Amino acid sequence: MPAGRTPRLFLLSPSHAGGDRAALLLRPGSALPLARAVQSAGAPLGEVFEFTSGLYFRGKLAYAQAFARPPRGVPGALVITAGAGLVPPEARVTTAHLRAFAAVPIDPTDTRYRAPLERDVRALCEAAPRGEVVLLGSVASGKYVDVLLALLGERLLFPGDFVGRGDMSRGGLLLRCARAGVELDYVPVMGAVRHGARPPRLPPLPRRGAR
Repeated sequence: MPAGRTPRLFLLSPSHAGGDRAALLLRPGSALPLARAVQSAGAPLGEVFEFTSGLYFRGKLAYAQAFARPPRGVPGALVITAGAGLVPPEARVTTAHLRAFAAVPIDPTDTRYRAPLERDVRALCEAAPRGEVVLLGSVASGKYVDVLLALLGERLLFPGDFVGRGDMSRGGLLLRCARAGVELDYVPVMGAVRHGARPPRLPPLPRRGAR
């Protein structure tokens, strides 16, 4: 990270590990290369969640990789998981991990979810005591915000352009910004307006390879 620039880390909300797309990765004898990897030595969490969530997670991961400015020794992006706290997108996950994720609800009243997340956020605060932590996920409900805000306070930010957008719109916006090298403006979660009118629909993304 260049000297003098404020460190910036990203926390990515997870993909649902119990849906139909995740089931494809768990199907015995699947011909999908990603499924074969998950069922053997494991595959990177980021790739798995890109498969299970599609555009939304792909946009979050591409954006975080484009704009993270972590201090030395700290991942620039960490994924919030169900029951395993904060996990780097490069970490390899297997069928056992996916089944464990699917068994734990993203519910701040459930200690199976909350306790590992609190543990890892505290460790993150010790490893990176200064700088910004940007949540790339929904701030309209408390399932992430309630836990993170209690530990990070004013350090916790989110893209103001997220207000009013659904998952696919947020994913498309992030992917466009990552490809264009244009970073969004962030606002503190604390005291922010977290609900708003739906903004205009984004134009379709150009297909890869199109001139």
